Amino acid sequence: MIDLILAILFLAVAAVAVIIQKTYFYIPARELKRQAAHHVPLATVLWRAVAYGMALRILLWAFIAVGAGVGLVLLDHLMPVIIAMMIVAILLIYTFAWLPNTRLTSIGGRLTVGVTPAVVWLLEHSSVVLAWLQQVLRRHIIAGHTGLYERADLVELLETQKAQLDNRISTEDLTMAQAVLVFDTKQVRDVLTPRRVVKAVSEDESIGPVVMDDLHKSGFSRFPVFSGSHDNIVGVLYLRDLVRTKASGAARQHMHHQVCYVHEDQSLGEALRAILKTHQQLFVVVNSFEEYVGIITLEDVLEEVIGQQIMDEFDQYEDLRAVATRMAAKDHNDHEKKEAKAENKAQPMTTKAGKSDKTEDKTSQK
Repeated sequence: MIDLILAILFLAVAAVAVIIQKTYFYIPARELKRQAAHHVPLATVLWRAVAYGMALRILLWAFIAVGAGVGLVLLDHLMPVIIAMMIVAILLIYTFAWLPNTRLTSIGGRLTVGVTPAVVWLLEHSSVVLAWLQQVLRRHIIAGHTGLYERADLVELLETQKAQLDNRISTEDLTMAQAVLVFDTKQVRDVLTPRRVVKAVSEDESIGPVVMDDLHKSGFSRFPVFSGSHDNIVGVLYLRDLVRTKASGAARQHMHHQVCYVHEDQSLGEALRAILKTHQQLFVVVNSFEEYVGIITLEDVLEEVIGQQIMDEFDQYEDLRAVATRMAAKDHNDHEKKEAKAENKAQPMTTKAGKSDKTEDKTSQK
């Protein structure tokens, strides 16, 4: 009789350890930590134990193993070993299936909250042993595999995160992270501006209102300067320099004489490092035959880093008045949107009131 009581007691300890373990880890530890930081009552209690990480898992699995093992030995004294093993197996399987990881039961929550102080006490007083076990497990048993093998796996994970219903990471941040991951896999030829659409300026061309307007309408802010043939690039002309100095005369008088080259087969990472080293914002792109095939600018590279196009309107950030005007327009639009929402919310009430007025009119007519 004593063996049966002890067997039931130890099996109960194993079952409770399973329930407690699945309650502690019913949501990822990072999310539990965030909830605890926001003072969610249940998360605050559970985090006291979950903060110990693998040590908590080791402790709970020790209780499961000891409870199930001792219970099995005690049952073996009372019945055939096959039946005893079946009873223990059914108990553990039922316990695991009864409390799925994705659902928190009220019984599991109350039970875990009640035993958490004792669990924390055990973790604190067995820290040396648990730390040693963690080292052994990490070194010989647990490899800590993330499930990711290649860069593409991480990009796919970020794409999946965008569609996650409880995602709290902005789409812009996820897109930028994806862009950074694939950045160095792209080559200069993938993002260059082809030669046929590049607006180039002859070094002999006179800078005046007509030329300035033509350059501004091109949509570019930097222009390669050629001498004689378009293939002979001798400098770079910056539109902002022309505007600031109200330039006049030939283009050669205002161009930057340093010209830097990059091969179309080079990676964007190499191009970015070249830009940072030379402090040049425009590179002439050549192929293996030393032929001029296009240009690549700092904006082209940065657009691939952040995953979105850099609009020309941002050039106006150098103009304080333009910045203030843009922000004032944004505030005005936000105010109009709020007023429109308020009107939409009030509309149903007006409609109902209108219906009631019509009803009263009909009643009075009768």
